Amino acid sequence: MTNTIHKQEDLQADYNKAGFDGHLAFGNRPAVLLVDVVQAYLDRASPLYAAGFVRALAACQRLTAAARVAGIPVVFTRVKYNANGMDGGLFYKKIRALESFLGDSPFGAFPSTLQPLADELVVTKQYASAFFGTSLTSSLAALGVDTLLIMGFSTSGCVRATALDALQYGFTPFVVRDACGDRALAPHESNLFDLQAKYAEVVDEGEALDLIASFKF
Repeated sequence: MTNTIHKQEDLQADYNKAGFDGHLAFGNRPAVLLVDVVQAYLDRASPLYAAGFVRALAACQRLTAAARVAGIPVVFTRVKYNANGMDGGLFYKKIRALESFLGDSPFGAFPSTLQPLADELVVTKQYASAFFGTSLTSSLAALGVDTLLIMGFSTSGCVRATALDALQYGFTPFVVRDACGDRALAPHESNLFDLQAKYAEVVDEGEALDLIASFKF
């Protein structure tokens, strides 16, 4: 364990020395973006299920509740494919587990403990990024959003892709570590490290709650 910590510290020092130590400021008009927090990752009957997703759900719930109290917009994403998955292109062909999102599969539903409200935006997507092929960019622009608190599933897949595109479209991405889940700890941690180094700010739940509490209309 000690060697692992030392190696991580050495890696961080190496990245910092090379110039991967920049930071982005939290904006004036944030939104919470819940990426694919759906039953496919939470139901043991699903091929996508893993304990890491279940652990992250509670943090997603707490942060969403806090955002609603603060008046911060909350956006949900979900995945849905037509009968043969043709609208998923090569992504659908590559990952057989995406069959879980065919049509009106119950795996595509939001959990009972975290449902969108009637006035909250729900974005349906077919690819990893919540921005690709969707109306998300224009919807966020219409709301005046400049910053996204990103959470959901999975860290190494749709969360990462969404955070990268958020940066590229001009929305400051803040990825909430405890509110993201993956199939295993290693891809979860390695992708969070890379996101912090290059594309986003990675914060824990407590920091995210403080940012939400500091928001002023």
